[in-house]
Amino acid sequence: MSLNVTEPPAALRPTALPPVQRPRESKWQLFKDVLNHGGPGYLQFAITNICNADCGFCGFARSQFDPKARKSVTLQEAKDVVDIAKRNHIGYLLFVGGEPMAHRDLRAMVRYSAERGIHPMICTNGGLWTDDNMKGLAGDGLSSVIMSIDAHDVAKHEANRGLPDVCRKIKKANEFFKTVGIQCTASITASRLIEDYAKLPDFLRTLGFESCTFSYPLTNLASSYLSFSDSGLVNFNNTELLALFENIKRMKHNSGYPVVNPTESLDEMQRHLRGEKEQFSCLGGHKYFYLDWHLDLYRCHAWDKPMCKVYEWDNSKLIRDGCTKCMIDCYRDPSVLQHVAINASDAWHALKKGDLGTAAMKVLDSKNVTSLKAVWEDRKWIGKV
Repeated sequence: MSLNVTEPPAALRPTALPPVQRPRESKWQLFKDVLNHGGPGYLQFAITNICNADCGFCGFARSQFDPKARKSVTLQEAKDVVDIAKRNHIGYLLFVGGEPMAHRDLRAMVRYSAERGIHPMICTNGGLWTDDNMKGLAGDGLSSVIMSIDAHDVAKHEANRGLPDVCRKIKKANEFFKTVGIQCTASITASRLIEDYAKLPDFLRTLGFESCTFSYPLTNLASSYLSFSDSGLVNFNNTELLALFENIKRMKHNSGYPVVNPTESLDEMQRHLRGEKEQFSCLGGHKYFYLDWHLDLYRCHAWDKPMCKVYEWDNSKLIRDGCTKCMIDCYRDPSVLQHVAINASDAWHALKKGDLGTAAMKVLDSKNVTSLKAVWEDRKWIGKV
């Protein structure tokens, strides 16, 4: 497919389809899901490796990526993925790329996900927003949006992205989505483009964001995902990384601006860097997954070998081995939040087997309190997703 960096594909424009009525979710059903399998899972689905941006810290950058390697999933494949994900207890489906808005069938994928009762989310650079596709996606049942921000300055952000005028588009998107009750979160890559973390909250507010999350810097990934670089923008030594996480914590607590990354997760990443024992193992491969444009299912971005093809995905493929290999925020952060739910499920299944010792151990795990505190800390953001 060809890439037009100024105008979204025609299929992203609105049609006469009626707004999606997502099936209503009851608290009782959520409670049962927690007991049965630890609650809803999360799938990152890279529907294309095409990107319209040219970021200095990403392998998907248009000037670096080989055009001959461009690959996108078909709409039918995406529908198959939604059905398979639903069977595997996925509650949240995040469409990523490359740039997912470059895919001509994104709207149909979002609609199909919402109709099947999965929360469809989009992670985008914001460069392809138009009035038409924003309204269309809202009607298609879009649950929430994550938009990339690289600096606390318009010029620096747009220069790194290679997307002139993208901040104006982001601000307009935030204004629209707020009117229809769709939460937008800024995803900030922690890089050398950020000179002063204290300046970020005011800048984010000017763009209309009411919350943010930090993507921890990545210089290498073993899977097919290319959102990393050995660029000096993200290549930090351990001492610098420890200070970086301290800057995020200081901004989170001093500014009062909602930072989605749990404080405990930021502490955990500092333990990781110091080589100390980590408190929370990752749930990648058990509750969180990465699926690429070849339909290879990975436990996360960091592993070189897929778990299986998506059509082979079932409970027998799940992995739970206490991994703390990486510092990828979108796996490590939710693992802190969902720890207590996983323990509740483990305790329930142990009770059903008559294993009172294991059930008691899971219920009395002191990390349950820490996990609940993290959930309480993020309660407003979680409730809106």
